[in-house]
Amino acid sequence: MQTKESDLVKTHWQSPLGRLDLASSPQGLVGVWFEGAAHRPNMTDWPVAKSPWFDQATEGLAAYFSGQAVQFKLPLDMSFGTPFQLTVWRALLGLQYGQTLSYGVLSQHIGQPRAVRAVAAAIGRNPLSIIVPCHRVVGADGSLTGYAGGLARKASLLRLEGAIPPVA
Repeated sequence: MQTKESDLVKTHWQSPLGRLDLASSPQGLVGVWFEGAAHRPNMTDWPVAKSPWFDQATEGLAAYFSGQAVQFKLPLDMSFGTPFQLTVWRALLGLQYGQTLSYGVLSQHIGQPRAVRAVAAAIGRNPLSIIVPCHRVVGADGSLTGYAGGLARKASLLRLEGAIPPVA
C-alpha cells in the first residue's frame, strides 16, 4: 500500500553528528535524514507529532552512537521507493555492523552486475540513513564515495563501527 504524504508526521533528534529529521507513517518509520542531506524531502508541511516508531528509532540510534552493534527492529515503510530502489535498500539491510562492500559487489548480490550506477543512485536516495546502512557501501578500491549526509559523516559512522581506522 502506497503511503500518502498527508499520513506522515515528523520529529527531530540530535545525534552526535548533527540533527536527524525522522518521519513516520502509520505503517512504520519512513525516513531518517541528516539536516541538510541531499535528497531530503521538504518536510515543512508535515506535522510534528508522536509516533511509536520514533521512540524505537531514537532508542536504537542512541545505542548505535554509543558504540553498540544495533540491529534495528522496527517497521519500515519504504513505500515511496521504486521496485528497483526497494531491492537495493533491502539488500543494504543485510550488511552487518562494521561490514563494508563495494557498489559493484552489491550490484552482483542483487543480480544486476551491470547496474552499478543505478545501484549507486538508489543508495543515494535511501531515505533511512543509518537504519538502512547505505554508509557501509564504498568504492571498489575501498575509498569513501558518495553519501547524502556528507562524506565526513560517512567516515565518522564507519569509524564508529571500526570499519575504517581512526584518524591519527
